[in-house]
Amino acid sequence: MRNFELFIAKRIHFSKEGGQQVTPPAVRIAMTGISLGLAVMILSIAIIIGFKKEVRNKVIGFGSHIQLTNFDSNTSYESTPVAISDTLMGELYAYPGIRHVEPYATKPGILKTETDFQGIILKGVDDQFDWTFFRNNLKEGELFTIDPEKNTTDVIISRYLANLLQLTVGDSFLSYFVQEDIRARRFTITGIYETGFTDYDELFVICDIKQVRRLNGWDNDQASGLELLVDDYEKLDQTAEDLFFYMAEKTDRLGNTYFVRSVKDLNPMIFNWLDILDMNVVIIIIIMLAVAGFTMISGLLIIILERTNMIGILKALGHTNAGIRKVFLYISFFLIGKGMLWGNIAGILLCAIQHYTHLIKLDPATYYLDAVPIDLSIRSLILLNTGTLVASMLMMLGASNLISKIEPARSIRFE
Repeated sequence: MRNFELFIAKRIHFSKEGGQQVTPPAVRIAMTGISLGLAVMILSIAIIIGFKKEVRNKVIGFGSHIQLTNFDSNTSYESTPVAISDTLMGELYAYPGIRHVEPYATKPGILKTETDFQGIILKGVDDQFDWTFFRNNLKEGELFTIDPEKNTTDVIISRYLANLLQLTVGDSFLSYFVQEDIRARRFTITGIYETGFTDYDELFVICDIKQVRRLNGWDNDQASGLELLVDDYEKLDQTAEDLFFYMAEKTDRLGNTYFVRSVKDLNPMIFNWLDILDMNVVIIIIIMLAVAGFTMISGLLIIILERTNMIGILKALGHTNAGIRKVFLYISFFLIGKGMLWGNIAGILLCAIQHYTHLIKLDPATYYLDAVPIDLSIRSLILLNTGTLVASMLMMLGASNLISKIEPARSIRFE
Protein backbone atom coordinates (compact mmCIF):
# COMPACT_ATOMS: atom_id res chain seq x y z
CA MET A 1 0.00 0.00 0.00
CA ARG A 2 1.48 3.32 -1.08
CA ASN A 3 0.37 5.33 1.97
CA PHE A 4 -0.45 2.98 4.83
CA GLU A 5 -0.50 5.82 7.40
CA LEU A 6 -3.13 7.77 5.46
CA PHE A 7 -5.25 4.59 5.08
CA ILE A 8 -5.22 3.98 8.86
CA ALA A 9 -5.94 7.68 9.58
CA LYS A 10 -8.98 7.62 7.28
CA ARG A 11 -10.30 4.43 8.90
CA ILE A 12 -9.97 5.96 12.37
CA HIS A 13 -11.39 9.35 11.45
CA PHE A 14 -14.29 8.30 9.24
CA SER A 15 -15.18 5.03 11.02
CA LYS A 16 -18.47 4.88 12.96
CA GLU A 17 -16.91 2.49 15.41
CA GLY A 18 -16.63 3.81 18.93
CA GLY A 19 -19.54 6.19 18.65
CA GLN A 20 -20.26 5.80 22.38
CA GLN A 21 -16.66 6.31 23.47
CA VAL A 22 -14.96 9.51 24.53
CA THR A 23 -13.50 10.34 21.10
CA PRO A 24 -16.57 11.95 19.44
CA PRO A 25 -17.11 14.62 22.17
CA ALA A 26 -13.38 15.37 22.22
CA VAL A 27 -13.35 15.70 18.44
CA ARG A 28 -16.35 18.03 18.48
CA ILE A 29 -14.78 20.21 21.17
CA ALA A 30 -11.50 20.40 19.25
CA MET A 31 -13.21 21.30 15.97
CA THR A 32 -15.40 23.86 17.72
CA GLY A 33 -12.29 25.49 19.19
CA ILE A 34 -10.70 25.75 15.76
CA SER A 35 -13.95 27.03 14.20
CA LEU A 36 -14.58 29.72 16.81
CA GLY A 37 -10.94 30.80 16.83
CA LEU A 38 -10.78 31.16 13.05
CA ALA A 39 -14.16 32.94 12.87
CA VAL A 40 -13.03 35.47 15.49
CA MET A 41 -9.75 36.03 13.64
CA ILE A 42 -11.57 36.59 10.33
CA LEU A 43 -13.92 39.08 11.98
CA SER A 44 -11.06 40.88 13.73
CA ILE A 45 -9.00 41.29 10.58
CA ALA A 46 -12.01 42.32 8.46
CA ILE A 47 -13.10 44.93 11.02
CA ILE A 48 -9.65 46.40 11.63
CA ILE A 49 -8.76 46.58 7.92
CA GLY A 50 -12.19 48.04 7.14
CA PHE A 51 -11.94 50.56 9.97
CA LYS A 52 -8.46 51.71 8.96
CA LYS A 53 -9.43 52.00 5.29
CA GLU A 54 -12.65 53.93 5.97
CA VAL A 55 -11.05 56.43 8.37
CA ARG A 56 -8.02 56.82 6.11
CA ASN A 57 -10.20 57.44 3.05
CA LYS A 58 -12.19 60.11 4.87
CA VAL A 59 -9.06 61.98 5.92
CA ILE A 60 -7.67 61.70 2.39
CA GLY A 61 -11.02 62.81 0.94
CA PHE A 62 -10.75 66.12 2.77
CA GLY A 63 -7.04 66.67 2.18
CA SER A 64 -5.58 64.29 -0.46
CA HIS A 65 -2.48 62.09 -0.10
CA ILE A 66 0.13 64.85 -0.36
CA GLN A 67 -0.06 68.63 0.03
CA LEU A 68 2.38 71.05 -1.55
CA THR A 69 2.25 74.47 0.15
CA ASN A 70 4.33 77.56 0.81
CA PHE A 71 7.27 76.74 3.09
CA ASP A 72 6.37 79.78 5.21
CA SER A 73 2.78 78.65 5.77
CA ASN A 74 1.80 77.75 9.32
CA THR A 75 -0.53 74.91 10.24
CA SER A 76 -3.64 77.13 10.33
CA TYR A 77 -6.11 77.49 7.49
CA GLU A 78 -5.11 81.17 7.04
CA SER A 79 -2.32 80.31 4.65
CA THR A 80 0.45 82.08 2.76
CA PRO A 81 -0.12 81.53 -0.98
CA VAL A 82 2.09 80.01 -3.63
CA ALA A 83 1.99 80.84 -7.33
CA ILE A 84 1.07 77.85 -9.49
CA SER A 85 2.35 77.72 -13.04
CA ASP A 86 1.51 75.41 -15.91
CA THR A 87 5.13 74.25 -15.80
CA LEU A 88 4.79 73.18 -12.17
CA MET A 89 1.54 71.35 -12.88
CA GLY A 90 3.17 69.54 -15.81
CA GLU A 91 6.18 68.49 -13.69
CA LEU A 92 3.94 67.12 -10.96
CA TYR A 93 1.71 65.18 -13.36
CA ALA A 94 4.87 63.69 -14.91
CA TYR A 95 6.34 62.79 -11.53
CA PRO A 96 6.38 58.99 -10.89
CA GLY A 97 3.54 57.82 -8.66
CA ILE A 98 1.38 60.97 -8.96
CA ARG A 99 -1.99 60.47 -10.68
CA HIS A 100 -3.87 63.73 -9.97
CA VAL A 101 -3.04 67.33 -9.03
CA GLU A 102 -5.50 70.07 -8.02
CA PRO A 103 -5.15 73.59 -6.55
CA TYR A 104 -7.02 74.52 -3.37
CA ALA A 105 -7.40 77.54 -1.10
CA THR A 106 -8.76 77.82 2.45
CA LYS A 107 -10.19 80.69 4.46
CA PRO A 108 -11.54 80.63 8.05
CA GLY A 109 -14.85 82.40 8.52
CA ILE A 110 -18.12 82.54 10.44
CA LEU A 111 -21.33 81.20 8.95
CA LYS A 112 -24.34 83.16 10.19
CA THR A 113 -28.07 82.83 9.90
CA GLU A 114 -30.79 84.93 11.52
CA THR A 115 -30.66 82.84 14.69
CA ASP A 116 -27.31 81.05 14.84
CA PHE A 117 -23.68 81.22 13.81
CA GLN A 118 -20.82 78.72 13.45
CA GLY A 119 -17.10 78.87 12.67
CA ILE A 120 -16.24 77.28 9.33
CA ILE A 121 -13.39 76.71 6.89
CA LEU A 122 -14.19 77.83 3.36
CA LYS A 123 -12.32 75.51 1.00
CA GLY A 124 -12.06 76.71 -2.55
CA VAL A 125 -11.56 74.28 -5.43
CA ASP A 126 -11.36 74.74 -9.18
CA ASP A 127 -12.55 72.86 -12.25
CA GLN A 128 -9.76 70.27 -11.85
CA PHE A 129 -11.09 69.12 -8.47
CA ASP A 130 -11.80 65.39 -8.06
CA TRP A 131 -15.38 65.24 -6.74
CA THR A 132 -15.40 61.46 -6.18
CA PHE A 133 -15.26 61.62 -2.38
CA PHE A 134 -18.02 64.22 -2.01
CA ARG A 135 -20.12 62.62 -4.75
CA ASN A 136 -20.06 59.33 -2.82
CA ASN A 137 -21.06 61.12 0.40
CA LEU A 138 -23.66 63.51 -1.04
CA LYS A 139 -27.00 63.08 0.76
CA GLU A 140 -29.14 65.85 -0.74
CA GLY A 141 -29.05 68.12 -3.76
CA GLU A 142 -26.23 68.09 -6.26
CA LEU A 143 -22.64 69.18 -6.75
CA PHE A 144 -22.11 72.60 -8.28
CA THR A 145 -20.25 73.25 -11.53
CA ILE A 146 -17.17 75.47 -11.67
CA ASP A 147 -16.62 77.59 -14.77
CA PRO A 148 -13.04 78.95 -15.08
CA GLU A 149 -14.43 82.12 -16.69
CA LYS A 150 -17.25 82.87 -14.22
CA ASN A 151 -17.64 83.30 -10.48
CA THR A 152 -20.19 81.20 -8.65
CA THR A 153 -21.54 81.55 -5.12
CA ASP A 154 -22.75 77.94 -5.00
CA VAL A 155 -21.45 75.76 -2.17
CA ILE A 156 -21.97 72.36 -0.60
CA ILE A 157 -22.10 72.04 3.19
CA SER A 158 -22.28 69.12 5.62
CA ARG A 159 -25.46 67.75 7.12
CA TYR A 160 -24.02 68.66 10.53
CA LEU A 161 -23.90 72.36 9.61
CA ALA A 162 -27.26 72.18 7.83
CA ASN A 163 -28.97 70.71 10.89
CA LEU A 164 -27.17 73.02 13.30
CA LEU A 165 -28.16 76.17 11.43
CA GLN A 166 -31.48 74.83 10.05
CA LEU A 167 -30.45 75.15 6.42
CA THR A 168 -31.48 73.08 3.44
CA VAL A 169 -30.74 72.81 -0.29
CA GLY A 170 -31.53 76.09 -2.05
CA ASP A 171 -31.09 78.27 1.06
CA SER A 172 -28.67 81.19 1.16
CA PHE A 173 -26.53 82.30 4.08
CA LEU A 174 -23.98 84.95 4.95
CA SER A 175 -20.38 84.21 5.90
CA TYR A 176 -18.17 86.78 7.58
CA PHE A 177 -14.39 86.84 7.28
CA VAL A 178 -12.28 88.69 9.83
CA GLN A 179 -9.29 90.51 8.33
CA GLU A 180 -8.21 94.14 8.07
CA ASP A 181 -11.65 94.93 6.73
CA ILE A 182 -14.37 92.49 7.79
CA ARG A 183 -15.92 91.09 4.66
CA ALA A 184 -19.18 89.26 4.07
CA ARG A 185 -20.19 86.90 1.30
CA ARG A 186 -23.56 85.33 0.53
CA PHE A 187 -23.53 81.72 -0.63
CA THR A 188 -26.25 79.38 -1.94
CA ILE A 189 -26.43 75.72 -0.96
CA THR A 190 -26.66 73.26 -3.88
CA GLY A 191 -25.86 70.07 -1.97
CA ILE A 192 -25.49 68.57 1.50
CA TYR A 193 -22.87 65.92 2.23
CA GLU A 194 -22.31 63.66 5.24
CA THR A 195 -19.11 61.66 5.80
CA GLY A 196 -19.54 60.75 9.47
CA PHE A 197 -16.12 62.31 10.14
CA THR A 198 -17.47 64.93 12.56
CA ASP A 199 -14.16 66.74 13.07
CA TYR A 200 -14.21 67.76 9.41
CA ASP A 201 -17.96 67.76 8.74
CA GLU A 202 -18.45 70.55 11.23
CA LEU A 203 -15.83 72.71 9.50
CA PHE A 204 -15.67 72.46 5.73
CA VAL A 205 -17.81 74.38 3.24
CA ILE A 206 -16.73 73.67 -0.36
CA CYS A 207 -16.84 76.61 -2.78
CA ASP A 208 -15.32 78.05 -5.96
CA ILE A 209 -11.62 78.86 -5.42
CA LYS A 210 -12.15 82.28 -7.02
CA GLN A 211 -14.19 83.32 -3.96
CA VAL A 212 -11.25 82.65 -1.63
CA ARG A 213 -8.82 84.41 -3.96
CA ARG A 214 -11.01 87.53 -3.99
CA LEU A 215 -11.31 87.50 -0.19
CA ASN A 216 -7.54 87.19 0.23
CA GLY A 217 -6.65 89.55 -2.60
CA TRP A 218 -4.64 86.88 -4.42
CA ASP A 219 -3.79 86.71 -8.10
CA ASN A 220 -5.49 84.17 -10.35
CA ASP A 221 -2.48 81.83 -10.23
CA GLN A 222 -2.18 81.86 -6.42
CA ALA A 223 -3.57 79.27 -4.02
CA SER A 224 -2.99 77.85 -0.56
CA GLY A 225 -1.31 74.93 -2.27
CA LEU A 226 -1.73 71.84 -4.39
CA GLU A 227 -3.34 68.55 -3.41
CA LEU A 228 -1.80 65.44 -4.94
CA LEU A 229 -3.22 61.94 -5.21
CA VAL A 230 -0.85 58.98 -5.61
CA ASP A 231 -1.26 55.77 -7.59
CA ASP A 232 -0.30 53.43 -4.75
CA TYR A 233 -1.02 54.28 -1.10
CA GLU A 234 1.52 51.68 0.05
CA LYS A 235 4.25 53.80 -1.56
CA LEU A 236 2.96 57.09 -0.12
CA ASP A 237 5.79 57.63 2.38
CA GLN A 238 8.50 57.06 -0.22
CA THR A 239 6.73 59.19 -2.84
CA ALA A 240 6.27 62.08 -0.39
CA GLU A 241 9.89 61.90 0.76
CA ASP A 242 11.25 61.85 -2.80
CA LEU A 243 8.97 64.71 -3.84
CA PHE A 244 10.05 66.75 -0.80
CA PHE A 245 13.69 66.73 -1.94
CA TYR A 246 12.71 67.19 -5.57
CA MET A 247 10.79 70.39 -4.77
CA ALA A 248 13.18 71.68 -2.08
CA GLU A 249 15.26 73.82 -4.44
CA LYS A 250 12.39 75.03 -6.62
CA THR A 251 10.61 78.37 -6.15
CA ASP A 252 7.55 80.06 -7.63
CA ARG A 253 7.58 83.33 -9.57
CA LEU A 254 7.61 85.29 -6.28
CA GLY A 255 10.55 83.37 -4.85
CA ASN A 256 8.48 81.26 -2.43
CA THR A 257 9.88 77.83 -1.51
CA TYR A 258 7.64 74.76 -1.67
CA PHE A 259 6.92 72.50 1.29
CA VAL A 260 5.74 68.90 0.78
CA ARG A 261 3.86 66.92 3.45
CA SER A 262 1.94 63.67 3.31
CA VAL A 263 -1.47 63.15 4.88
CA LYS A 264 0.31 61.21 7.64
CA ASP A 265 2.45 64.25 8.44
CA LEU A 266 -0.61 66.49 8.52
CA ASN A 267 -2.64 64.13 10.75
CA PRO A 268 -0.09 62.27 12.90
CA MET A 269 -2.45 61.57 15.81
CA ILE A 270 -5.05 59.87 13.61
CA PHE A 271 -2.56 57.70 11.73
CA ASN A 272 -0.61 56.78 14.90
CA TRP A 273 -3.91 55.69 16.41
CA LEU A 274 -4.69 53.57 13.34
CA ASP A 275 -1.24 51.96 13.52
CA ILE A 276 -1.88 50.94 17.14
CA LEU A 277 -4.91 48.94 15.95
CA ASP A 278 -2.55 46.54 14.18
CA MET A 279 -1.16 45.50 17.57
CA ASN A 280 -4.70 44.69 18.74
CA VAL A 281 -5.16 42.34 15.79
CA VAL A 282 -1.83 40.60 16.48
CA ILE A 283 -2.80 40.05 20.13
CA ILE A 284 -6.24 38.68 19.16
CA ILE A 285 -4.72 36.30 16.60
CA ILE A 286 -2.13 35.01 19.08
CA ILE A 287 -4.78 34.43 21.77
CA MET A 288 -7.17 32.69 19.37
CA LEU A 289 -4.40 30.49 17.93
CA ALA A 290 -3.30 29.55 21.44
CA VAL A 291 -6.85 28.66 22.54
CA ALA A 292 -7.61 26.72 19.35
CA GLY A 293 -4.20 25.02 19.43
CA PHE A 294 -4.47 23.84 23.04
CA THR A 295 -8.00 22.61 22.37
CA MET A 296 -6.71 20.57 19.45
CA ILE A 297 -3.79 19.26 21.53
CA SER A 298 -6.24 18.06 24.18
CA GLY A 299 -8.36 16.35 21.55
CA LEU A 300 -5.34 14.66 19.94
CA LEU A 301 -4.03 13.43 23.29
CA ILE A 302 -7.42 11.90 24.07
CA ILE A 303 -7.47 10.17 20.66
CA ILE A 304 -3.93 8.84 21.22
CA LEU A 305 -4.78 7.52 24.70
CA GLU A 306 -7.91 5.86 23.38
CA ARG A 307 -5.90 4.19 20.61
CA THR A 308 -3.04 3.10 22.87
CA ASN A 309 -3.83 -0.57 22.25
CA MET A 310 -3.69 -0.03 18.49
CA ILE A 311 -0.41 1.87 18.79
CA GLY A 312 1.13 -1.04 20.71
CA ILE A 313 0.02 -3.52 18.06
CA LEU A 314 1.44 -1.39 15.24
CA LYS A 315 4.75 -1.11 17.08
CA ALA A 316 4.80 -4.85 17.68
CA LEU A 317 4.28 -5.35 13.94
CA GLY A 318 7.38 -3.28 13.25
CA HIS A 319 6.03 0.18 12.54
CA THR A 320 8.25 3.06 13.62
CA ASN A 321 7.31 5.92 15.94
CA ALA A 322 7.59 8.32 13.01
CA GLY A 323 5.13 6.31 10.93
CA ILE A 324 2.59 6.05 13.74
CA ARG A 325 2.95 9.76 14.53
CA LYS A 326 2.20 10.37 10.87
CA VAL A 327 -1.12 8.51 11.28
CA PHE A 328 -2.21 10.84 14.07
CA LEU A 329 -0.95 13.92 12.26
CA TYR A 330 -3.21 12.96 9.34
CA ILE A 331 -6.10 12.67 11.81
CA SER A 332 -5.21 16.10 13.19
CA PHE A 333 -5.17 17.50 9.67
CA PHE A 334 -8.67 16.13 9.02
CA LEU A 335 -9.98 17.64 12.27
CA ILE A 336 -8.30 21.00 11.74
CA GLY A 337 -9.50 21.14 8.12
CA LYS A 338 -13.09 20.45 9.11
CA GLY A 339 -12.90 23.01 11.92
CA MET A 340 -11.41 25.59 9.57
CA LEU A 341 -14.15 24.95 7.02
CA TRP A 342 -16.87 25.74 9.55
CA GLY A 343 -14.83 28.66 10.90
CA ASN A 344 -14.58 30.18 7.42
CA ILE A 345 -18.29 29.71 6.83
CA ALA A 346 -19.18 31.35 10.16
CA GLY A 347 -16.65 34.18 9.84
CA ILE A 348 -17.51 35.07 6.24
CA LEU A 349 -21.25 34.85 6.96
CA LEU A 350 -20.97 37.23 9.93
CA CYS A 351 -18.85 39.62 7.86
CA ALA A 352 -21.42 39.57 5.05
CA ILE A 353 -24.30 40.23 7.44
CA GLN A 354 -22.54 43.26 8.95
CA HIS A 355 -21.35 44.55 5.57
CA TYR A 356 -24.79 44.54 3.97
CA THR A 357 -27.03 45.34 6.98
CA HIS A 358 -24.77 47.57 9.17
CA LEU A 359 -26.32 45.76 12.11
CA ILE A 360 -23.75 46.95 14.67
CA LYS A 361 -23.74 50.74 14.89
CA LEU A 362 -21.02 53.13 16.11
CA ASP A 363 -21.00 56.67 17.44
CA PRO A 364 -19.50 58.85 14.65
CA ALA A 365 -18.36 61.45 17.19
CA THR A 366 -16.05 58.86 18.75
CA TYR A 367 -15.18 56.43 15.95
CA TYR A 368 -15.65 58.63 12.82
CA LEU A 369 -18.00 55.95 11.44
CA ASP A 370 -21.69 55.22 11.96
CA ALA A 371 -21.37 51.42 11.70
CA VAL A 372 -18.71 48.74 12.14
CA PRO A 373 -16.93 48.54 8.75
CA ILE A 374 -15.96 45.29 7.04
CA ASP A 375 -13.19 44.80 4.50
CA LEU A 376 -12.33 41.17 3.81
CA SER A 377 -10.10 40.25 0.88
CA ILE A 378 -9.23 36.87 -0.63
CA ARG A 379 -5.57 37.57 0.17
CA SER A 380 -6.35 38.07 3.88
CA LEU A 381 -8.40 34.86 3.96
CA ILE A 382 -5.64 32.84 2.30
CA LEU A 383 -2.93 34.18 4.61
CA LEU A 384 -5.07 33.67 7.71
CA ASN A 385 -6.06 30.11 6.79
CA THR A 386 -2.51 29.18 5.82
CA GLY A 387 -1.11 30.61 9.05
CA THR A 388 -3.75 28.88 11.16
CA LEU A 389 -3.15 25.51 9.49
CA VAL A 390 0.64 25.74 9.79
CA ALA A 391 0.55 26.91 13.44
CA SER A 392 -1.96 24.22 14.41
CA MET A 393 -0.03 21.42 12.71
CA LEU A 394 3.20 22.52 14.41
CA MET A 395 1.42 22.27 17.76
CA MET A 396 0.16 18.81 16.83
CA LEU A 397 3.69 17.77 15.92
CA GLY A 398 4.80 18.37 19.50
CA ALA A 399 1.75 16.68 21.03
CA SER A 400 2.17 13.55 18.87
CA ASN A 401 5.56 12.98 20.50
CA LEU A 402 3.62 11.14 23.24
CA ILE A 403 3.49 8.14 20.89
CA SER A 404 7.21 7.50 21.32
CA LYS A 405 6.65 7.03 25.09
CA ILE A 406 4.17 4.17 24.61
CA GLU A 407 5.67 0.69 25.15
CA PRO A 408 4.23 -2.15 23.00
CA ALA A 409 4.17 -4.85 25.72
CA ARG A 410 2.16 -2.78 28.15
CA SER A 411 -0.02 -0.92 25.64
CA ILE A 412 -1.35 -4.13 23.99
CA ARG A 413 -2.92 -5.05 27.35
CA PHE A 414 -4.24 -1.46 27.79
CA GLU A 415 -8.03 -1.23 28.23
